[in-house]
Amino acid sequence: MRQYVGLIHKDEASDFGVSFPDFPGVVTAGKSLGEARELAKDALAFHVEGMIEDGEAIPSPTSIERIAADPDRGRLAATWFA
Repeated sequence: MRQYVGLIHKDEASDFGVSFPDFPGVVTAGKSLGEARELAKDALAFHVEGMIEDGEAIPSPTSIERIAADPDRGRLAATWFA
């Protein structure tokens, strides 16, 4: 099973947001960290299912080290999604 990095971000006046470096445009948010993680897992699964149905190639996961080295993303918290 492939695991992808989800980047968790939160500003003072916002919900918890999650984005996926390997899937630009797949983003979600939740009022709590737990809700954001659950919604992110669902959003990623839905997106990948759609890609499979459309015959699109699923990208290989980018390593967390490579993502952390990106100055635009390295300061965000990261978690794994399968």
